[in-house]
Amino acid sequence: MYKHILFATELNETKSYIEDKVTQLKQITQAKLSVIHVIEPIPSAYFAGDYGAISGFNSYDNIEATKVLKERAKAVLQPLIKRLNITKQNLHIVTGYTSEEILAFCENESVDLIITGSHGVRGLKLLLGSTTNDILHNAKCDVLAVRLKE
Repeated sequence: MYKHILFATELNETKSYIEDKVTQLKQITQAKLSVIHVIEPIPSAYFAGDYGAISGFNSYDNIEATKVLKERAKAVLQPLIKRLNITKQNLHIVTGYTSEEILAFCENESVDLIITGSHGVRGLKLLLGSTTNDILHNAKCDVLAVRLKE
């Protein structure tokens, strides 16, 4: 059975029915549970030609903005880790491209089950793909994609 479960969550995705499934699987398997939230990098924007770089924006601002986003994410996720009864050492807030960071964490930490929410993918999103779709197709472990209720 599973030894290390990773719950990959968006800040707006901590729905009780997903948490219930995570909690039940943790209890059934007695597995270690980690929670990950990925903050996508803020692109540095530049204009070409005579305009130069955007006035008042530099890489230091980008780093500071990322720090603020990490602190906000940590604050929002504190109630979740309490409800899941895990330590803050098992909460991982990282910056990068979501599916890449989740998959890298799984490889480095010997995760054998990823639990994530799944939105219904329709229209243009279907053509472009989604984070959950990328995880499903590239993970080297099992993936449980819990359908998010509309």
